[in-house]
Amino acid sequence: MLKRLRPLIYSALSFIVLFYMFAFFLSGSTENRFATVQFDFTPPDAKTRTQAIGYTKNLVPELKNALENDSAFEPIAMPRSGDWLATHKETGQTYAQYLKSNSNRPDRRRNIIYLLPLDKFQNPALKDLASCMESFYGLKTEILSLMPIQGLAVKTRIHPQTQQRQALTTDILSVLKTRLPTNAYCLLAVTMTDLYPAESWNFVFGQASLQQRVGVYSFARYQPGFPGAGDPDTAKARMFRRSVKTLLHETAHMFGMQHCIYYNCLVNGSNHLQETDTVPLHFCPVCLRKAFRANPELPSVRYPRIAATFREVGLTAEAEWFEERVKTK
Repeated sequence: MLKRLRPLIYSALSFIVLFYMFAFFLSGSTENRFATVQFDFTPPDAKTRTQAIGYTKNLVPELKNALENDSAFEPIAMPRSGDWLATHKETGQTYAQYLKSNSNRPDRRRNIIYLLPLDKFQNPALKDLASCMESFYGLKTEILSLMPIQGLAVKTRIHPQTQQRQALTTDILSVLKTRLPTNAYCLLAVTMTDLYPAESWNFVFGQASLQQRVGVYSFARYQPGFPGAGDPDTAKARMFRRSVKTLLHETAHMFGMQHCIYYNCLVNGSNHLQETDTVPLHFCPVCLRKAFRANPELPSVRYPRIAATFREVGLTAEAEWFEERVKTK
């Protein structure tokens, strides 16, 4: 029964990922061309958060302590008007529910994350994005040779407001499915071309097909000078931070993690760039346990590696968070 339901589960998760990545209109508004529904979200209490983490008594002491000592993690707050949880009804995913989803996990045959550039660009630096991906998930990450988007059989259009060319994500995913290396855990295409998933949509940051383990993400709207990108003097550093968040967040979905509603967490949903900027670059205890299930590395191994990489690429505040966790483990 589970095997027959698995395609339906992945299809549902793929829609969740796609809907998350629908961004705000060019003006910076969180409104979209679909009717916005307001939901009453009540942040989970301490007991509910503990239950979401699950039974921990049989875990090794280090992991048990990392999950139970949540003083370093901020419980999720009441959303403001226009925020993700104010406009999307989500019930969350506990660790127990994650186990039942039977999501993909790396194995001896499929254990490499591949980044595939569809354009030439210098910022964000692909080697730095790959370093962040590899250190965060503990999987070897390789950059493939450029595959110019202009040479692909991909439908495009001109955005009526920006006058920039956009590429249809579903066409790109169809191409990626035929290029998936045999040893790939997943294949992530990155581009500076703006994206859209359907004619009725304004744009998306990206889209993923969880079952086929392929995805495409655009950094076009993070570029300095793009309307809504913010102060050009600080846009370069902000662009890199946002780009790292996008890749790590969406890769979490490809490990089967649904949006987190328990803490301020990398896997929180986001409805606009201002909300994205408040999302941290670390997992909460609930999602940390899911990550350990996918790739069993203890914090004493994982955290120093992430801290060193983040500091090297200029994510200083985020590096300090992991360094502090190493001191207090």
